[in-house]
This record gives sequence, C-alpha cells and structure tokens, in this order.
Amino acid sequence: MPEEYADIIGLPRHVSRKHPQMSLEVRAAQFASFAALVGYDEMIDDATEKHTPKGDNTVVVEPGEMPLREEQ
Repeated sequence: MPEEYADIIGLPRHVSRKHPQMSLEVRAAQFASFAALVGYDEMIDDATEKHTPKGDNTVVVEPGEMPLREEQ
C-alpha cells in the first residue's frame, strides 16, 4: 500500500488562501455532539461497585457489553 501513495507522500499539506484555519475550540465544538454518552463512565463504575464482590477489584467487561441496569 505505501507504494500507491509514494508520489504524494512528500508533498506539502494544502493550506487554503480563501478559508482561514479553524481554531481548536471551534473544531472541538464540532465533535461535542459525540459526547452523547456523558455519564456512561459513572454508570459503569456504579455497576462495577454493585456487582464486584468485596475485596476483589478485578472486573472483566467484554467489548460491546452493557452494564446491568437496576429494575425500577
């Protein structure tokens, strides 16, 4: 695959004369909507505390596995 791009690897990055570079704050704001899982880490921590035997801090969570929810 590197051979496919050998002709462009050394070229300088394009910088627009028409559009100014976006500030880091503005760029970060564009991705703020991806923070929709705010509180997810706390929910995992709560579930871990609830379902971990006392004295054992080892927890294995498989990728894609959701923590258990309390019945309401």
